[in-house]
Amino acid sequence: MKYIELGKSGMEVPAIAVGCMSIGDRTFAEAEHFVQSALEMGCNFFEHADIYGAGRCERMFADAIHMSPSVREKIILQSKCGIVSGVMYDFSKEHILSSVDGILSRLKTDYLDVLALHRPDALVEPEEVAEAFDILQASGKVRHFGVSNHKSAQIKLLEKYIKQPIVCDQLQFSLTNAGMIQSGMEVNMETPGAADRDDSILDFCRLNDITIQTWSPFRYGFFEGIFIGSDKYPELNKVLNELAEKYAVSATTIAAAWILRHPAKMQLVSGTTKAFRLAEIVKATEITLTREEWYRLYLAAGHILP
Repeated sequence: MKYIELGKSGMEVPAIAVGCMSIGDRTFAEAEHFVQSALEMGCNFFEHADIYGAGRCERMFADAIHMSPSVREKIILQSKCGIVSGVMYDFSKEHILSSVDGILSRLKTDYLDVLALHRPDALVEPEEVAEAFDILQASGKVRHFGVSNHKSAQIKLLEKYIKQPIVCDQLQFSLTNAGMIQSGMEVNMETPGAADRDDSILDFCRLNDITIQTWSPFRYGFFEGIFIGSDKYPELNKVLNELAEKYAVSATTIAAAWILRHPAKMQLVSGTTKAFRLAEIVKATEITLTREEWYRLYLAAGHILP
């Protein structure tokens, strides 16, 4: 397993995080087998959110891993809060504090290694976020803090008030959803990829030592489907398969290696609950694509080099 430093946390973490959004859909036996397999592969970073399965995923995970003090000390836990599903986003002090208490109860632990604010709240009052973070840190309930889907200016607004560094920003990123790359490549152009929808978040995170955690690394659109093997991306799959044959791995491994090749040292959040698929993703940490191969995949995904 390859390890990276998570922002300014001082923690060395696996380059592959295990996303647990779907673990609640598995039987107990399936979930138990999966988390044990993940640990055997060196994947001890587990990523959650309180809305995943309305809390069911966190409860299933805690049971499946047989949470205990001895187990807890061997793993890294991250969860997110702030979304009231279908109703609103809520970064109020009261909501953050109560959400963390619920997360800890469901995960059967007394602390989180990382708490991330789940998507931006348009009504955020950063003073309240700062108060909540201070309380959570002082109580030992949360050790480090991050965000998801935040632009650089939104992070800077939080940083004006909070004392703790933002250690991660969880962002959608894949071969097909590479707007962070496109906007940097197609500067000063009128092409579709020139639109900066992310407030230069890629460069901002690199400048400020914030780890980008990539979600949906194998999907196109917004949860529309998997691009690997899809008829929508024939050229991309052709190149993926050619490189997979060259490196004697799967196309999934190559797609993951494309993300890990970027010098920003991103942490890939896998969404699978299948041990064999996770093994394919972990294999990507052993491969370093050449610059030419990286750009070949980028072009095959339909992007341009001006």
